[in-house]
Amino acid sequence: MDADFDTAVLGLAMPAGVEDALREAGAHRGDAARTMAALMRAQALAPDHPAVLIAFYRHHFYGHRLPLARDVARRALAIGATALGLPAVWRDVPMTPLPGARHDARTRFYLFVLKGYAYLSLRLGDEVEARDALALLRALDPQDCVGAAVLEAVRQRAATPPADDDADIAAYVQVTGAAAWASLS
Repeated sequence: MDADFDTAVLGLAMPAGVEDALREAGAHRGDAARTMAALMRAQALAPDHPAVLIAFYRHHFYGHRLPLARDVARRALAIGATALGLPAVWRDVPMTPLPGARHDARTRFYLFVLKGYAYLSLRLGDEVEARDALALLRALDPQDCVGAAVLEAVRQRAATPPADDDADIAAYVQVTGAAAWASLS
């Protein structure tokens, strides 16, 4: 993607035919074969367009095909990393805050995709991937603009269940921003 990545993340700047294919996929979401055919047409026209990746992700996620959704998230991470000038492999991204976590479209795209990847890793029982993705999110978004601290709290809670119900409630009081990360161990 080029400088139009920001508008692409918003579902704009699509090559001819992509919007129609995505609209058709949405109209036939109850018919997996027709939906996939429309998504494949969109992918053939714009394989790296964020809207196409998001449509594939949602199709697999809501169809309970979580491994496939996570594969799409990996592709989206590589594309988002390229747009930000980061290493294509998320594990190679430096653990330093990304400017623009609150308002920059390409930064938010990358952070939300990483959050989705972490979530899917948790759901798939891949504790190491989830933990490491969330640690990177904490470093990239120390103000917790995308709300990943809640997911980290869920991960920690699953890893070490509290001894009693009262401790459970007190330990997970809702906070936001940097305080959300600070409230976690």
